[in-house]
Order: sequence, then structure tokens, then C-alpha cells
Amino acid sequence: MKRLAAFVSILGFLLASGETRAEPVSAAKREAVASIDRQAADMTGLSDQIWAFAELALRETRSAAMLADYAEAQGFEVERGVAEMPTAFVASYGKGRPVIGVMGEYDALPGISQKAQTTQEAYEQGAGGHGCGHNLFGPASLAAAIAIKERIAAGELKGTIRFYGAPAEEDIGGKVYMIRAGLFDDVDIALAWHPGDEITADTEGSQAMVDFAVEFSGKTAHAAADPWNGRSALDGVELFTHAINLMREHVEPTVRIHYVIVDGGDVPNVVPDHAVVWTWMRDSKHTSVDKLVERARAAAQGAALATGTESTFAIQAGSYEMLVNREGAKLIHENLSWLGPIEFTEQEQEFARAIQRETGVEPVGLKTEPEPLDLTERPPDGGSTDVADVSWVVPTLHLTVTTAAHDAPWHAWPVVATGGMSIGHKGMIYAAKALTATMVDLYEDPDQRKIIAKEFEEQTKGFKMKFYIPEGPPPVPTD
Repeated sequence: MKRLAAFVSILGFLLASGETRAEPVSAAKREAVASIDRQAADMTGLSDQIWAFAELALRETRSAAMLADYAEAQGFEVERGVAEMPTAFVASYGKGRPVIGVMGEYDALPGISQKAQTTQEAYEQGAGGHGCGHNLFGPASLAAAIAIKERIAAGELKGTIRFYGAPAEEDIGGKVYMIRAGLFDDVDIALAWHPGDEITADTEGSQAMVDFAVEFSGKTAHAAADPWNGRSALDGVELFTHAINLMREHVEPTVRIHYVIVDGGDVPNVVPDHAVVWTWMRDSKHTSVDKLVERARAAAQGAALATGTESTFAIQAGSYEMLVNREGAKLIHENLSWLGPIEFTEQEQEFARAIQRETGVEPVGLKTEPEPLDLTERPPDGGSTDVADVSWVVPTLHLTVTTAAHDAPWHAWPVVATGGMSIGHKGMIYAAKALTATMVDLYEDPDQRKIIAKEFEEQTKGFKMKFYIPEGPPPVPTD
């Protein structure tokens, strides 16, 4: 009876945590996950190099080349410069179905260079930094693809594995251009992960976003001698930003609006005839964002009319909200539960606590245990990603893994710091294992693939993708 009671208790815990399958772990899964440990040194070397390069969107020349070269050396067929982006590539191995894709990123953010230490100090003054952990993202996903490739080569799994080297997530949304180029058309299921401050199968999703610029053209004049002859483009910008700031009172609480004035004139004593404001608008659903953008477009026209200037409204990029596949999330959670916690040392925990004290958040250290599976529908906290666009064209499974101090500022120096040392490395290796284990399940279990596909088909019934990116090739820098 005691054994029966213990079994019932364990079963109850597994069901509560989302662990609904009690199937034995296959030899292929164990061997594929073991491959990640064998690759750990190479993964760390790749991530540290990308961390040091800290290359910005569409300039990730060395980072992309290093990952593509490594994939090629591991036996993948690599197509470089896809979707008219020199730093985008696709690495494939195997043949036939299922075709499973795994995504990787490697672009940095501008101006947040940081040493791998607990106080703020630039690694290279004025340079970029991996404040979103993308130096870890690419190597982990590629390592997972390699682990699957090895099992396909050994005859234990059948199908095709494909790694997507996706640039410019922080800027134009490189994956959107890859979607438009048809690079996901034959994929059955896609996976991705993201560095974070907890371990979880993502069921919250991300915000939809539209990126646009409003350019005002006016008439120049001497600001003191004859300002009446001028029509200030900066006045147009200021009136437009005033209008959208007033708009904040009359939008849903989930809406986020942020902007920078990228051109406001050259000197104070000349009425500026040119000015530009760059704006992002976000909400939980793309349908809401579309309405917000039309309100902003009207505000730009009104600002131009009121200031005697002309305005040009240009949508530059945008992403949908993440389409959460809950059946896929259950599968990911099972594998996170199987893997268990990340074992951070006391020195690593103190590193995290020191960062937390430095940034004014509670010094609780690093989250090590997988979070309980939460399948309730709720608005995302914030943030957007072009992985979300992929989720509308192919069933997409997403997870987050601890690589940074809990609650420390994101897109900022603390994330750069932990991404360049052992905390980030351990999270990266764990993420690679979670991706690998989940992909083995997908290759081995066609019924599971059908369940995930059915949910996706129901969610996207009648949907037709509208691209927010402009016509033509991506705006690749020429300098």
C-alpha cells in the first residue's frame, strides 16, 4: 500500500506539472543529449567569439560565417546569403519528412558593450553588446541540430534537420524576409529558444509590433532674422509626438508606444527643413496594432497640416504576436522536467546576486528549476520577436532558459555580462539539450506531430499573412 500511495503521489505531481506522458526515454534521445556534452567546449568557444564580435543587425559577418563554417564542417549542406541577406544562411541534413527546423540568432544591440563582470564597464567603448543573449542562441540551436544530424546519420531517426541562421532580429526581423523567400514552406515543425531569467516552456507569447518612421519636410530660414519665412520640420515632429503621447490615455493597458527623434535639425539658429521620428507600437494582437498605426498615420497628417509642413509615413518592419502551440509546450515541459534543474555553483549565484545589488533588484540569484507549466491564456508581458512570424506559417515550439540574473535589466549590460561567462554557458548547454530531446520526440512520434499540427491548423484557419516589411531586398548596410 505504501508503494501504491507513493506512486499515486508521484503521478499526481507529474500531472500537476504538465508531465502527462510516462513513456521510457529512447536510446536515441539519451545519445542525442549526450552529444551536447561532447560539443560543450566548441559551443562555448563559438558563443564567446560571437560575444566578443558583438556585431549589429545585418553586419554579423564574422558571427554568421563562423556558425556556417562549423555547420559545414559537421556535414551539413549550407546555403549562404539566403533571402538577399549576406549574413543569413540555412544548414540542412537528411532527406524526406518530417522536416524539422531550429532557429538561431547572433546579432547584438548597439551601445551596450560590457565586460563579463558585476559592475558596468565597457568591453569596447561605444561598441555593441549581446544584451539579449544572442551569442548563446545561435550556438545552442546549432548544437541541437548537430546532435539530431548524428542520429539521422546513424539510422536511428528519419527525416531532415534544418538550422536557420537568422540575422537582424533586433532590427528588421530577418526571419520575416526568410518567410517571404519561402524558406519555411516545407517545414513541419520549428523550434527556438531564448535566453532569459527562468526555465520555462513558453505559453505567454510575445507582442505584435509595427516599426515606422515619420519624416517631416518644411522650409528653412534664419531662426532669429526671419523665422516667419520658415516652416519647421521639427515642429511637425514635436506635434506628432505630442499627439501620440496624448493617445496613451486612450489605448488598452497592454499597448506600448516608444520613439526616438533621429533627426531634429543641425543647429538651433536655423529653422530645420527636415526631421524624422522613429516609432514602435506594440500590443497583444496584430489586429490592435494595425488600428494603432492608422491612428498614428492620422496624427502625422494632422501635425503636418498644423505646422505647414509635409509628412511621409513609412512602415519599416513589424512582427506578429507569437502563436502559442500548447500541445508543443506540453512536450517541451516534459523534457525540461526530465532534464531537471541547472546546477549553478555558489560563485555563479553570487555573481548574479552582485549584479542584482548593483542594479537595485532583490538579490535572489539565479533561477535553476523549470517553472510549472501554465497553459492559461494571458497577455504577454512585453517584447516582440520575428520568431512569432514563423509561428504563423509553421507550428513553432519555444522555450526560455536561465542565462541571466533574475529580474536584472534586459537589453542592458547585466545580460551582456552573464552571457560572456559560465552562467550563460550553462544555460546555453541546457537549452541545447532541451531542444535536442524535444526534437527526438518529434522525429520518433508521428502522432505527436499530428496533434501539434492539428492545433496549428485550427489556430490559423482562414489566416493570410500580411508582411509589414517593405517591398524589395532588405536594407543591408553598404559601409
